Amino acid sequence: MTPLALTGARILTPDGWLDDHAVVVEQGVVQEVTAVSRLSPGLARRPLDGGFLVPGFVDVQVNGGGGVLLNDQPTLEGVRAIAAAHRRFGTTALLPTLISDDLDVVARAISAVQAAMAEGVPGVIGIHLEGPFLNEGKRGIHDAGKFRQLDLAAVELLSPLKGGVTLVTLAPERVEPSIIRALTDRGVVVSAGHTLATYDQMRSAADAGLTGVTHLFNAMSPFESRHPGVVGAALDLGLTSGLIVDGHHVHPAALRVALSASGPDHLMLVTDAMPTVGSADKQFTLGGRRIVAQDGTCRAEDGTLAGSDLDMALAVRNAVRLMGVDLATASTMASATPAQFLGQGHRMGTIEPGRRADLVHLDTALGVAGVWIGGAQA
Repeated sequence: MTPLALTGARILTPDGWLDDHAVVVEQGVVQEVTAVSRLSPGLARRPLDGGFLVPGFVDVQVNGGGGVLLNDQPTLEGVRAIAAAHRRFGTTALLPTLISDDLDVVARAISAVQAAMAEGVPGVIGIHLEGPFLNEGKRGIHDAGKFRQLDLAAVELLSPLKGGVTLVTLAPERVEPSIIRALTDRGVVVSAGHTLATYDQMRSAADAGLTGVTHLFNAMSPFESRHPGVVGAALDLGLTSGLIVDGHHVHPAALRVALSASGPDHLMLVTDAMPTVGSADKQFTLGGRRIVAQDGTCRAEDGTLAGSDLDMALAVRNAVRLMGVDLATASTMASATPAQFLGQGHRMGTIEPGRRADLVHLDTALGVAGVWIGGAQA
């Protein structure tokens, strides 16, 4: 791949914003970030018309997109369609996410993601299995009939993908700490979600290797003065929590409280996206229930939230608007924090030499003007 210098936009680096600089990309990797005045005269350049060049977005919770729900199409073609739908919104790395289902469907989804990575489908870096090891008392839109115990046989099934990330969301009160440790010893990233765990149960799970909380505030035991619950544990124990910043799942005041308590290094923006993202069709079926997307969220006919119609670029804009943060902070929550959470911070999530050239060019209104994955324009 011929070296290329991207110029003309403000560049967000770990040390802050740089003006009059360029990102030099070669062989899919950021080679250097240097002053434009120091570029070699013969180096190919791609002028960007102002705006901001930020790290590509990393989304750890993507149920669907482009009219496809992973549960309905746990195939290579399904994964390919989901990834393609989200690329246009700046998502350069994602975990296709399977909502609670039978273990044979889990196995098919894992195989599909493995195939997608083997084929080199841009953006696919692993899988998120949200269930079926959850608590019926906080099932949300999940089909509780699919819930089951997490045993050692299932641990083997969930063992990490070759060359990819496996994230499992479970209810800690339904899983022995020794089983959580068995997962984390195999390299699985474990998160708490759809759970009624107490603070003490969360602490035990964290001691066993649990590091995350799935969609903070939603489908979990709340924070109370004498019973801090999952929310209190997330904010107190240094766990990394996903936030669905769509203006519906979490009140802006709660978002700001979480940010104040945890900081951007322990909060990550997620979409919890459904098939409607990147699709003109704004309704679909989930577990036999009709789901309709309206005003950025997805709901069943009884009003139950069912994921979102959110993309990562909109999540970043919403974070700026609803959380009162600057673009650099929103970018951290959309890129560096999830990359670190997944153990991929050495490969992606920031713009600096040696990192994969996953880049998003945002215009002055924070709309997506260009996307590169591994140096290739998406």
